[in-house]
Amino acid sequence: MTSTTTEERLIKSRHRMKAHGEVFTPRRMVNQMLDLVRPELETGPNFVDKTFFEPAAGDGNFLVAILQRKLHAIEKRYQPAVWPAESLFALASIYAVELLEDNHEAAQATLLSEFVAFHKRAGNACGPRTNLYRSAAVLLESNIICGNTLTGLDVRGETIQFSWWYRVLNEPGMVRRDPFTLASLRGLSGDTAMFDFTNYDTYAVCRIDHVHREVRADG
Repeated sequence: MTSTTTEERLIKSRHRMKAHGEVFTPRRMVNQMLDLVRPELETGPNFVDKTFFEPAAGDGNFLVAILQRKLHAIEKRYQPAVWPAESLFALASIYAVELLEDNHEAAQATLLSEFVAFHKRAGNACGPRTNLYRSAAVLLESNIICGNTLTGLDVRGETIQFSWWYRVLNEPGMVRRDPFTLASLRGLSGDTAMFDFTNYDTYAVCRIDHVHREVRADG
């Protein structure tokens, strides 16, 4: 057994730690925590669509580990023909907010890199001009937000808004996009709890690999 040649960095600077409480979770601990929810990630019914929300994403170590496990499970349990669509649905299931802009950019970039690497190994075209890549980028832009979870505001001072990506029943690979606010999640309790799906843009049903076209339902 060989030891690692580089130490895992748990803080970027003492200033950031004092100012923002920024401390990164070790990979070993990330994996131990995710082992506790393995059915939701890898083995249970509808594992691809089980959603995860990280309120303080850092540079994305939890998010990438979640995506890696979902992609590995897709590879084991599905035929290659559906990997592109299922991998996009897996990406669509991951949500996060991160306060610091450099961490936010790193999280988005690392998730996209992991997604692209998966498809390169599979022999699927996933360059910047492909529908697959462009749709992945839109999902990340919509789901991984730079802002403050406590205030519910993004980096521009506007209400944090996510999108829910619904599979369309009996239409494989089709998705419906419904925007909602982070603030509305705080009211989700009891039998009558509902997402706030009012007064936002509406989108036409489309293929999951065409979400980058952002076709408005009333367009």
